[in-house]
Amino acid sequence: MVAAASVVVAVGTATGVLTALGDEDGGGADAARPQVTHLVRPDTPPAAPPASPSPSAAPSRSPSPSPATGKPAPAPSPGRTSEKEKPPPAATRLYRHPDSQVLDWVRAHPGDPRQDVIASRIADRPAAVWFADHTPATITARVREVTSAGAAQGRVPVLVPYAIPDRDCGGHSEGGAPDLDAYDAWIDRFAAGLGSGEVIVVLEPDSVAQSECLSAGERADRFASLARAGRVLKDADPRARVYYDAGHSGWHAPAKQAGWLKQAGAASAASSDGVFSNVSNFHATADEIAYDRAVLDALGGPAGLGAVIDTSRNGNGAPPDGEWCDPAGRRIGRAPTLSTGMGRVDAYLWVKLPGESDGCKGEPGTFTPSYAYDLAR
Repeated sequence: MVAAASVVVAVGTATGVLTALGDEDGGGADAARPQVTHLVRPDTPPAAPPASPSPSAAPSRSPSPSPATGKPAPAPSPGRTSEKEKPPPAATRLYRHPDSQVLDWVRAHPGDPRQDVIASRIADRPAAVWFADHTPATITARVREVTSAGAAQGRVPVLVPYAIPDRDCGGHSEGGAPDLDAYDAWIDRFAAGLGSGEVIVVLEPDSVAQSECLSAGERADRFASLARAGRVLKDADPRARVYYDAGHSGWHAPAKQAGWLKQAGAASAASSDGVFSNVSNFHATADEIAYDRAVLDALGGPAGLGAVIDTSRNGNGAPPDGEWCDPAGRRIGRAPTLSTGMGRVDAYLWVKLPGESDGCKGEPGTFTPSYAYDLAR
């Protein structure tokens, strides 16, 4: 079973951004602006090892973390040597987009007693930029604005295409392209903005883990479009690293998730560099590492496939009651980094911007300073 786990409500064009360098614990329109995102994904309660219990970036809903107590916990496996030649990283740091809700707030409130904490622990760290509206006419220019800025600084942007049809299964983050043909055309235009620099693409959160809401035929069609999307993105920019939706450690069993991921192209070097997990969720990094490794083992494919993990709000792990909507007592997690020191874990990223509400402490997807302060202090 799955409980709701992540809500993503997009209200802009991209998600927040900030700059961070280390791998330390984090304490405990037309413009390519960080988008307001609110992902709420089905979070499954701890099911038996064989059951499917683990989603963090599931259906456009994100936060409903569920206690994944019975999930299998495979032992950490050593890093694998890549069979395919991955280009050496050109940038040593992740890109911080200069336009986001949190930065807007920091600039507008210099005298607020919370400003220093929010500025230093959230606003100064890099985060993903979301593209969650189906705007074919402007998407290429908006993507190019971010990627060219990252290349100019020698940093790696993290981009989130989030426009798959039937997004969030009609939930809080419903929306997306009108159909798969329109989506395929949108992806072509998205890819045209990538340029030739290094970039990380977190491809369609919840699109795989939340696909049970679709019929078998609809699911097959979606997976075909996702496989195509990965190929198009990597053909457009050979230095792009594309990661597919693995949900999270509280959702589906690794074998079940891997079966879907294989159908979606995640096991093919032509379209994939691996998987992502925990988007907009709260599961502990150690749990996500074990889960992602189990998914990768079940997925097969090139030895170089890895995982990226959203650590933006998992400093205290998932709440025991499975609450996903701005649960109390959460903290920011590990700072975003491309150097995790962990085998098969390519990066810790802030995909969901800390402080953007799931809808309980503020309007869905909007920056809420009281929530941000609670996460960061």
